[in-house]
Amino acid sequence: MQQPLPQLTVKAIILGIVLSMVLAGANAYLGLFAGLTVSASIPAAVISMGILRLFKNSNILENNIVQTAASAGESLAAGVIFTLPALILLGYWETFDYIWVTMIAGLGGLLGVLFTIPLRRSLIVEEQLAFPEGTATAEVLKVGDTGSGVKLLSMAALAGGLVKFADTGLRLWQGVAQAGTFVGQGIAYVGSNLSPALLSVGYIVRLNIAVLVFGGGALAWYLGIPIYSAMFLDQDPNLIALQEQGAGVSAVALDIWNRKIRYMGVGAMLLGGIWALFSMRGSLVAGVKSGLQEFRKGKEGGVRAETDKDMPMPMVLMGIGLFVIPIFILYWQVVNQLGISLALAAVMVVTGFLFSSVAAYMAGLVGSSNNPISGITIATITFSAFLLLLLLGEGAGNGPAAAIMVGAVVCCAAAIAGDNLQDLKAGYILGATPWKQQVMQGVGVMSAALVVAPILTLLLVAYGFGAPTEAQPNALQAPQATLMASVARGVFGGDLPWNMVFIGMGIGAAVIAADQVLAKRGSSFRMPVLAVAVGIYLPLYLSTAIFAGGLISWLTERISGPEGPGRRAGVLIAAGLITGEALMGIFLAIPIVAKPDNPDFMQLASWAGISNDPWGYWPGIVVMAVLCMWLYKTASKRDETA
Repeated sequence: MQQPLPQLTVKAIILGIVLSMVLAGANAYLGLFAGLTVSASIPAAVISMGILRLFKNSNILENNIVQTAASAGESLAAGVIFTLPALILLGYWETFDYIWVTMIAGLGGLLGVLFTIPLRRSLIVEEQLAFPEGTATAEVLKVGDTGSGVKLLSMAALAGGLVKFADTGLRLWQGVAQAGTFVGQGIAYVGSNLSPALLSVGYIVRLNIAVLVFGGGALAWYLGIPIYSAMFLDQDPNLIALQEQGAGVSAVALDIWNRKIRYMGVGAMLLGGIWALFSMRGSLVAGVKSGLQEFRKGKEGGVRAETDKDMPMPMVLMGIGLFVIPIFILYWQVVNQLGISLALAAVMVVTGFLFSSVAAYMAGLVGSSNNPISGITIATITFSAFLLLLLLGEGAGNGPAAAIMVGAVVCCAAAIAGDNLQDLKAGYILGATPWKQQVMQGVGVMSAALVVAPILTLLLVAYGFGAPTEAQPNALQAPQATLMASVARGVFGGDLPWNMVFIGMGIGAAVIAADQVLAKRGSSFRMPVLAVAVGIYLPLYLSTAIFAGGLISWLTERISGPEGPGRRAGVLIAAGLITGEALMGIFLAIPIVAKPDNPDFMQLASWAGISNDPWGYWPGIVVMAVLCMWLYKTASKRDETA
């Protein structure tokens, strides 16, 4: 009998830990900047193959173990940055407390791993859901094209880092190309961010999602903002003040979007999260039943193959019980009431399990990069906030913060849940042992949890979060965290623009109805409501860059095929550009934090005695055009020379 290939080896564990930490930092930056994150499984797999090839006895299952841990770091970062910066924006925290952040992230992530273990057989083995990133990762590992793959990824990372250094570090051009004008009292606006990372996000998520994100943005910026401006330009005190101060049209449009129109995205996200839970109710019940049946078989002495062994159910249930205790203590520290802390812990467990299951199921349908984590978290925070409002009343100063903390644990759990099932799908295709991957997923979670707090602190001090200010002109948008803070504060303060939220829910209902029609017709084009909601909630200039990447993906796939060598090469370039830009953003934060009295000391413009952005945004447009051409030409190739 052939000996099974080794999986949990020392070198694989060490490499998985390191990559988990690095990719957590990169995705934290990307999510705070763009409001979207992408799966790191493929670049992690390529890096792993390149490094493990240096050892004599490496194998494909070791590579799979490494990417399992590495992608956990990326996913946990998404759960953290979507929620915990809201505590800064609310004024509850002034900086990121290391112990609190590590506990919330680590415990939430570990619960996500445990919550989804009973679902593996139902979603992967029985329903055979696609899990696109997991399937693609398995194919990349089977091809094993380490040499050219690592080279391409490295070149793209270098390019992404250099562009970020020239833009943010040297300030050689403006990062956003935009223009606006008044048409009567309405506003016409066009703009695009000149970011390789955003272009790459669009390429990875493909045209369908990119169109929906841009469509949501167009709905907000080409309909919502012009209509509001035409009706209230000379009545809204904020808009009157901006015009008296001589603010440009783009600034006026951004103010309308920030205070009013973006909350349509809140309504659409809220409805989308509820719909996702409703639409998968049958699969959720079936998954739990399947997990319990397999556990009973094991107790009765049934023999299972190595490729079908999950972590034992008693260990899973015990782990959930143990992890809830410190989370309950955290809630107690915030609200200082035993009964309410117990209620919050119960809400966290129930919503955490339900929404982790939703995230796992949706990852199987549309992939981790398109998973509706935002809608899931919004639904959790809204419910928790109303519960706290009922129990504590409007005067509860810590109520919004407590709601955010419930949402943070659920968000981390849901983000890891989708990633866990993607990795298990790759392992299922390759013949890996599920429980070993589940253990490694936990290792990746804890590795990332140890570094997210200092990374967030670094980015906060260097750039700031939320709307740009004179003191922090390059503030990271942190769109989801801003949204979470607004919802939690709005429920308690009553100042949430509920009319916009309800309009957004109406838009969400229309999108869901349209998607159901498309599903019945068997259309390849689908309309997941969360993609539209994210577009409404993002500034249009971010959505435009994402749409450009999706368009390149569509054009190249018409030439090289949807899953051919060209597509794989394009994904590696896109992943490299994202990683390089994100890591350079973190690197640039270090000297800024080290010398806060002279934050511009790295600017080439100041050395030359000229103003910042001396050539406007034109150099950035030229650079982006070159990157677009490189991505297009490489991804258009039909053979392995790509």
